[in-house]
Amino acid sequence: MQLTPAQVQKVKSTAPVLAQHGATITRHFYQRMFKHHPELKNVFNQTNQKSGNQAETLARAVWAYAAHIDDLGALGPAVAHITNKHVSLNIEPAQYDIVGEHLLASIVEVLGDSVDTETVDAWTAAYAQLAGLMIGAEKKLYDGADWKGFRRFNVARKVHESNEITSFYLKPVDGEPLGGFKPGQYVSVKRYIDALGYDQPRQYSMSDAPHGDYLRISVKREPGNADASPGVISNVLHDGVSVGDLVEVSAPAGVFTLEMDKRTPVVLVSGGVGITPMISMLASLTQDQQARRIVFVHACRDASVHAFKDWVNQRVATHANLTKHIYYEAVGEDDVRDVDYDAAGRVDLSLLVDDDLVATADFYVCGPMPFMLAQKQALERLEVDASRIHTEVFGSGMLD
Repeated sequence: MQLTPAQVQKVKSTAPVLAQHGATITRHFYQRMFKHHPELKNVFNQTNQKSGNQAETLARAVWAYAAHIDDLGALGPAVAHITNKHVSLNIEPAQYDIVGEHLLASIVEVLGDSVDTETVDAWTAAYAQLAGLMIGAEKKLYDGADWKGFRRFNVARKVHESNEITSFYLKPVDGEPLGGFKPGQYVSVKRYIDALGYDQPRQYSMSDAPHGDYLRISVKREPGNADASPGVISNVLHDGVSVGDLVEVSAPAGVFTLEMDKRTPVVLVSGGVGITPMISMLASLTQDQQARRIVFVHACRDASVHAFKDWVNQRVATHANLTKHIYYEAVGEDDVRDVDYDAAGRVDLSLLVDDDLVATADFYVCGPMPFMLAQKQALERLEVDASRIHTEVFGSGMLD
């Protein structure tokens, strides 16, 4: 549906109101939608619902759409991120009608008399335009996927990588080929949660190169604390899923992917569980016959949570084009410098990045939000071109 110029201006004029009241509208929206369609609790992350993260993320997205309604090209990266997430969750076109109905009703119910008929009509047209854009983009992704929806996988192996991270080797029950994936992509893993009474999907990055007969994900246990609820699925996977058990898995998705056709240097920068897509990238790079300069940078709290240490050390020992820099925030008495770790404290890219890397390397950054913001800002200060800085955000957030 093509918006009229008057409708475009009407939607754009609502951006300040959405910036002020957006989170209230989206919280109301989720409550309203789940009341009328409780089956959608099987799709949406209920931990993010409780924390408010999902409502805040949707509020930012609605505001961004209103603010850029006359320049939708500016939303390209966000649309790509969201559509890939939707495909990994098997979102269907009919669900857009449900969301639209309850989102528009929530705008009216929250803002009341300040919303006139022209505004409602403009937003109805705008939502139809957005839904059409998203559905079209998702259809292309579905058409290119190796399978649609969730597929049953058997847990073939379960490997302890650190005190927090466990790897799961997943093989398809149907025995059919897996196809490939791009290093850095993720899958959704879905399990029924007895305590909640519905399915819950979560996204986990692949942590190995494509092999054709299995997928490997490496999951951090999220115990929770005063500021955050425990990770429902991560704890179920760690404690309630054993070798031989079944899980449901979506086809690989995601836009945080290694550009394998390049021959310029690559710098992989990770914090905590952000190491998982970097291991997939590193495995792919080091099995490639074309040697590229690779710099692997990882930060973690201490040795007990340092995953994949021996594997990375082995790769460094056998690949002259690879160097590593491991940072421990806390160094133990038994930790060996240059074997377990390379420096104490936090990552300082200004000490690691030379002129060649600044001029030519692609930087891939993944980890907790504060970590990624710090590394992105450090690279910007070094004047690395923005087109060569690639970031991945776990969960529902986006990195501005």
